Amino acid sequence: MRQRQLGDLQVSAIGLGCMGMSAFYGTADQDEGAQTIHRARELGVTFLDTAQLYGPLTNETLVGEAVRGHRDEYVIATKFNYRMDDAVPGDMNSIGRQDGSAEHVRSSVHGSLRRLGTDYIDLYYQHRVDPNVPIEETVGAMAELVAEGKVRHIGLSEASAETIRRAHAVHPIAAVQTEYSLWTRDPEDEVIPACRELGIGFVPYSPLGRGFLAGRFSSPDDLDANDWRRSGPRFTGDNLEANLRLAEKVKEIAAEKGVTPAQLALAWVLAQGEHMVPIPGTKRRTYLEQNAGAVDVELTGDDLARIDAEVPKAAGERYDESGMRSVNL
Repeated sequence: MRQRQLGDLQVSAIGLGCMGMSAFYGTADQDEGAQTIHRARELGVTFLDTAQLYGPLTNETLVGEAVRGHRDEYVIATKFNYRMDDAVPGDMNSIGRQDGSAEHVRSSVHGSLRRLGTDYIDLYYQHRVDPNVPIEETVGAMAELVAEGKVRHIGLSEASAETIRRAHAVHPIAAVQTEYSLWTRDPEDEVIPACRELGIGFVPYSPLGRGFLAGRFSSPDDLDANDWRRSGPRFTGDNLEANLRLAEKVKEIAAEKGVTPAQLALAWVLAQGEHMVPIPGTKRRTYLEQNAGAVDVELTGDDLARIDAEVPKAAGERYDESGMRSVNL
């Protein structure tokens, strides 16, 4: 597996998003999730992404158990945001309020270290920017964790270009994680240029449009009853019909290239710059293996121009109204 840089942190060119192994995307299979993490190491996909929120708390535990005995062969990223003082593993209704305070930064890391079964975190993100706490306070506390050796690199998720610049002035930011794909391209306006200018890596999550661009479902009815995507703005009503045409175009171009739609979508992200490290999420080994093959897909300048010209824009916001209020802060 090829390697790329997130600031000073070297990672596999494609990572593995672990969220769906425990939360949000329907029925979870803990054993298959663990086997997927094991298979990722065999393939060289050693950059794992998790968070306290996933479960909540259960995904970090799954990752920690899966990497046991091979911890140093993986690069583990996790995230903090909500208070988890009274959180019950697996119960999303038990999480507390958002908190970017220095006190919460310092206290939350201990839970992650314990659940992951490790004494250091390779990359520690603030999951969402807290609008009520200056980013300088949050990042200052994260920098203290680096000095103490509990965290090796720090990052931000869904931060605006202005916030990224302010944060980077306090302590080097290794990576910014934001949704980015063939149907979510708004980071191109300000966030990606800021990262490129500052030498910060960019980690696109949901690079497959939550599986939709890969053709893994075409209707909410294809998903489990408890799958978050069933009510997602892009997967219902007129938006769904418009976005089916987008997915069909991706499928068409992929077929002409002799690759899967997922591989085409990931190859497109990889082609946007050497500082790009997509983290497609999956809970199945078979999809992981397909995704890993994207590093060997070569897109020519003509291919990229055609994709830009022929793949339509997505219809609908990526989150509901409350979700959109928490991004690009």
